[in-house]
Amino acid sequence: MKFQKFEIINNIKHQSEKMNIQQIKCPLCKAAKKTTLFHRGKRRNYFQCLRCSLVFVDPDQFLSKKDEKAEYDLHLNLPDDTGYQNFLKRIIVPMQKGLEKGSSGLDFGSGPGPVLSEIFKKAGFPMALYDRFYAPDLKVFEKQYDFITATEVVEHLHDPGKELDRLWTCLKPGGRLGIMTKLVMDKKAFASWHYKRDLTHVCFFSKTTFKWLAELFRAEITFAENDAIIFYKI
Repeated sequence: MKFQKFEIINNIKHQSEKMNIQQIKCPLCKAAKKTTLFHRGKRRNYFQCLRCSLVFVDPDQFLSKKDEKAEYDLHLNLPDDTGYQNFLKRIIVPMQKGLEKGSSGLDFGSGPGPVLSEIFKKAGFPMALYDRFYAPDLKVFEKQYDFITATEVVEHLHDPGKELDRLWTCLKPGGRLGIMTKLVMDKKAFASWHYKRDLTHVCFFSKTTFKWLAELFRAEITFAENDAIIFYKI
């Protein structure tokens, strides 16, 4: 009897957890009942969408806006930091190939120190800036651009479906969208992955997710580096 009682309680708990998981909507593709628990951490739970494969944090476990900005204020990416410049070249070099001089771009999520835009500007490619905290001018989305960059940004987005769709709309036909972010490999690697420890990181993309996104946008996609992805608008 005790064993049967334990089984009944355990099954009820399992069904409850399963129901809660299914009710969490994917922030990228908006699938409402196609998510499953991917990893249970000490501080946060991570779910995976069975439609687009995005891994994401339970929205109830996001930082407050104040705490999120406090974390970003600690980021000191200086223009004369050669190490950071070399890091950015992983996306800058493939993005610049084929661009005509004078092509205009948008640096989405420019941060407190817009190093990337200065590098593009010196190479003859002027860029507008947008950042939720440091350059919150929504007028930049009223224009279209030859290229758009989002370096180490998409993992911070609370609503990546909305934001990426807006960026794609702002991209001219023939333009390119360059994204830099670390990619999810598998559950085992994720369990010890340092990237998820940053509490401002709430969305984690994989190659499968980006390929799904390319199909949605009807775009061509290139993985220039393991963490540098470029979409081409046909």
